[in-house]
Amino acid sequence: MFASRSVSARQGLAAQRFLSTSRAVPNYATYRVHQLGNHKLPEITNEPNPTYAPNSPEREKLMQAVEELRSQSPQHVPLIINGKEVKTGNVERQFMPSEHSKVLCTYENAGPEHVEEAIEGALAAKSSWENLPIYDRQAIFLRAADLLSQKYRYKAMAATMLGQGKNIWQAEIDAAAETCDFLRYNVKFSEEVYSSQPAANSRGIWNRVEHRPLEGFVYAVSPFNFTAIGANLATAPALMGNTVVWKPAPAATLSNYVIYQILQEAGLPDGVIQFIPGPAAEITRKIFDHPEFSSLHFTGSTKVFKDLWKEISNNLDKYRGYPRIVGETGGKNFHLLHKSADVTNAVNQSVRAAFEFQGQKCSALSRLYVPDNLWPQFKKEFVEKVNSIKVGNITDPSNFMGPVINKLAFDKITGYIEHARNAPECEIIAGGKYDESTGYFIQPTVVETKDPFTKTMKEEIFGPVVTAYVYPAEDFDGAIELANSTASYGLTGAIFSQDRNAAVYATSKLTHAAGNFYVNDKCTGAVVGQQSFGGARASGTNDKGGSANLLHRFVSPRSIKENFIPLEDFNYPSNQ
Repeated sequence: MFASRSVSARQGLAAQRFLSTSRAVPNYATYRVHQLGNHKLPEITNEPNPTYAPNSPEREKLMQAVEELRSQSPQHVPLIINGKEVKTGNVERQFMPSEHSKVLCTYENAGPEHVEEAIEGALAAKSSWENLPIYDRQAIFLRAADLLSQKYRYKAMAATMLGQGKNIWQAEIDAAAETCDFLRYNVKFSEEVYSSQPAANSRGIWNRVEHRPLEGFVYAVSPFNFTAIGANLATAPALMGNTVVWKPAPAATLSNYVIYQILQEAGLPDGVIQFIPGPAAEITRKIFDHPEFSSLHFTGSTKVFKDLWKEISNNLDKYRGYPRIVGETGGKNFHLLHKSADVTNAVNQSVRAAFEFQGQKCSALSRLYVPDNLWPQFKKEFVEKVNSIKVGNITDPSNFMGPVINKLAFDKITGYIEHARNAPECEIIAGGKYDESTGYFIQPTVVETKDPFTKTMKEEIFGPVVTAYVYPAEDFDGAIELANSTASYGLTGAIFSQDRNAAVYATSKLTHAAGNFYVNDKCTGAVVGQQSFGGARASGTNDKGGSANLLHRFVSPRSIKENFIPLEDFNYPSNQ
């Protein structure tokens, strides 16, 4: 009643949150006013990868989990708001891309009222969460990593395989290893952030810095292609004391829900991360209309990211502060071979980079620049190996490639294949076939072009299509310029050369062409703690997931100066 007379309706909700958190609900963090020791983290290392070799116990357990999940489908995924399951009555379905007639799960769609409830719940949980000592927050995410590594490994992998079409190895390095690595290494990086303090103090002065969470809440929008990215987008800001509203991609709903369940079991307090699947446009509109929106943490398409940035900019007058915009978007990634390159290594690295997970990685190889002195050997070996790739249902471990994610992706990718088939400057030298009768299967496709600016060399395809351009071996500078300037992106790239001077030269000339650059290695497969990931240009804000740099984006430092010596006069000596 008092709030309704003196403040706006939205301020009234804020007042109610204050009353509820300060009176009705004990704020347990207030009982931890003293840190009773400088806590040393356990050793943080990368999660080991089982091989899943034939007849190995890990393969047997995983395939059993896949079959159990497949036979028990459809699962049902609710909204999780303030720790409680919420049903909306508006239900959608997530299909299995290997068998697109089969439903993997059904899930609740959030409406505007649910988004509002999630936001208010996140803001109500904020005070208690941000006041919890960092080592207590760290413990939750370390425990979540251990739960995933052991108890939930095969469940998370099975949901990723069936829902996102990954083979065993791709599911292992994503849903298991990389997710564990993000959870653990972010804890390590958070210690680095909080340890960042002023370098100097004057006599009688103590300078220090607090790394405060952002004011308001964070909106995490995650993609379908990496379970680990969904986990990181939500948990990295949360670790730093923020509360988060997380909207998973429809095609990754089940695997992301498994991650959320692990976080709950690890002890994540209610309301810290709100899990709200649903229609992206409607949810986002509601989020961006709220004055306490503080940050967007996004991975997805370049076009969508630009549209979101514009919408945030148009709403600036509504917000308490300037929202932090953190995004990783598309790529048009390249392998550049020098005339001295080891051809067989370049071939094998290119096969993996272009066709792992059906090319549905923002880092996937899409452009090949090969000198004419190596092209005959490269073409022979590359085509042979591409034609040997097995494509099919991910329940068969021998399949290197599975399906693309859905009908929309299938139609877009095959459209590029048909364009290449009909373009006079292009020739399909491997693959080019596709079949959607049971699943969204596209054969790995290699296009050779005489025009380095052809459509498939410039536009992101996000599928198993790579285009090769043969350049004169003596025009290395020309090839470097093509790699640098043909596409608008700047995510990943690689140089293959046995001539050290050529490798150094290309690395220098391509400084801005890729945020992740590789020498004699493929342009995919960044490992948390080893190669922090991100690119610039049209590829995003390059805030480097898997590093302390990303965590700095979700804190707002406060400098504190404490004086120990009283000032006896206001005049300076120079005034005398």
